[in-house]
Amino acid sequence: MAEPKTKATTASVDAFIKKQKGEERQEDCRTLVRLLSSISRAKPRMWGTSIVGFGTYPLTYADGSVREWPVLAFSPRKQDLVVYILGLTNYAGQLARLGPHKTGKVCLYLKRLADVKLPVLKAILVASYKDAKQRYG
Repeated sequence: MAEPKTKATTASVDAFIKKQKGEERQEDCRTLVRLLSSISRAKPRMWGTSIVGFGTYPLTYADGSVREWPVLAFSPRKQDLVVYILGLTNYAGQLARLGPHKTGKVCLYLKRLADVKLPVLKAILVASYKDAKQRYG
């Protein structure tokens, strides 16, 4: 298997956030850093060139190989803030109360944090983090 492109780096999270377009997007990133740091008690690290991750767990790929992946993470993409949440499908009830969003398998797509209820987002993230820690240690 080829070496994965997305792995932890030593790049500066602060520098990455400062490169984001618009003060609102930068502030949303800083808010997510504070929130995910407080939940995970981990320092933010860059994963690849565009993901900010917190903590790690062993992710098993389809071929059986195992690589480290962040337990909680986000990425400010062009259209949306993407928050990576393990077990996202387990939180349908909470997602219904979150506010405007879209979902993928593990991706929660938000236009901006001002549009959603942060206490609901925090509850989802806390539950996901606890589940991951119970499952992976």
